Amino acid sequence: MATDLSSFPRFQLGQWPSPLQVCPRLSARLGPRTLVKRDDVSLLGVGGNKLRKLEFLLGAAVRDGAERIVTFGAVQTNHGRLTAAACARLGLPCDLVLTRAVPRDGEAYERSGNILLDHVYGATVHVVDTDEEAEIRHQELLAGHGNVASIPVGGSTGVGALGYVAAVAELIEQFGDTGVWPTRLVSPLASAGTAAGLLVGAAAFGWEIDVELIAVSRPAEQARQVLLPLIEETAALLDIAPPSLDRVRITDRTLGPGYGQPTEAVWRTISLFGSTEAITLEPVYSGKTAAGMVSLIEDGSIGSDETVLFLHTGGLPGLFAYTPEATAFLAP
Repeated sequence: MATDLSSFPRFQLGQWPSPLQVCPRLSARLGPRTLVKRDDVSLLGVGGNKLRKLEFLLGAAVRDGAERIVTFGAVQTNHGRLTAAACARLGLPCDLVLTRAVPRDGEAYERSGNILLDHVYGATVHVVDTDEEAEIRHQELLAGHGNVASIPVGGSTGVGALGYVAAVAELIEQFGDTGVWPTRLVSPLASAGTAAGLLVGAAAFGWEIDVELIAVSRPAEQARQVLLPLIEETAALLDIAPPSLDRVRITDRTLGPGYGQPTEAVWRTISLFGSTEAITLEPVYSGKTAAGMVSLIEDGSIGSDETVLFLHTGGLPGLFAYTPEATAFLAP
């Protein structure tokens, strides 16, 4: 069983280990003892889970001779912002092909938040209306700029998921130091690279834990179908069998109308985390995931006697892209 990741090319982009925060005031409100893995905290690009994926993705790209990076996402993609930041650090030109995939407009969404930082970090930003237009622009970039490495939405490939295999090893060491082990792990499920890395990492390192995956971009069964091939791809890189999902539950109870469209429960949860622990969530990923966790606690699916680990995947700039709605709910 290959659990040594040193054979995979990698750039260190984050400051690891990221903090593991005990949250007594939040725990008192919710019931279970709640810990937060702060992958939102970093000195590079305002932080977020995509940095772990990009360490391996950009390591592989540079090994293969890439002279330019192109990646994709919605207008307010966190992955795009962190790809731009990482490329700035490494001196690589970066193109972001962003699709108007979320039914939102307005000054805040189209010009603030992540997309503003994309420009700050020197990326060339291409905004298009459809996936078809995105692919046309992609092919133009491939044809016109020498050796271009393409990274898919969310950086979610088997190579990218290795970032969260590494994160599992980091967590095991942190909990070994504290002697307090969580009974439950809560993580978002979107493009599935983070979730796949966590599940394969848990299998590779023998970490037995129940996992709640909160679908934030598509219904639960569709999310499962995105996750399964990534688990297989990641496991194959480590030469292990794909883990079963026997201890994994996927729920879409806080998905709302769809990707990038928060509900009132999401805004309430953003307020809860902020007012108890000064932890800032955003409405697309971390807010929906936390709202899902709160809902599972409220209906007894997560017991009050458990210790819950919440993975904070970042996305702070996205909060400002939702300023009109955020203001209406949080600062009326």
